Amino acid sequence: MTSSVKSIATSAASALTCKRGATAIEYGLIAGAMAVVIIAAMAILTPDITALFTGVGTALTTNTP
Repeated sequence: MTSSVKSIATSAASALTCKRGATAIEYGLIAGAMAVVIIAAMAILTPDITALFTGVGTALTTNTP
């Protein structure tokens, strides 16, 4: 019985000192923050980009012989 308790204690101690889970959470938070920034930038820039491509498309179709 004491060997199984010792084994459980050893496993618990190694799980508490493991940093892989914390690193994965940090990378997840960074990726989430980047996604929010990209979505916000696209929401702000979409009308300008649409106008740019519309102007280019119009210029290409009106200047075609």
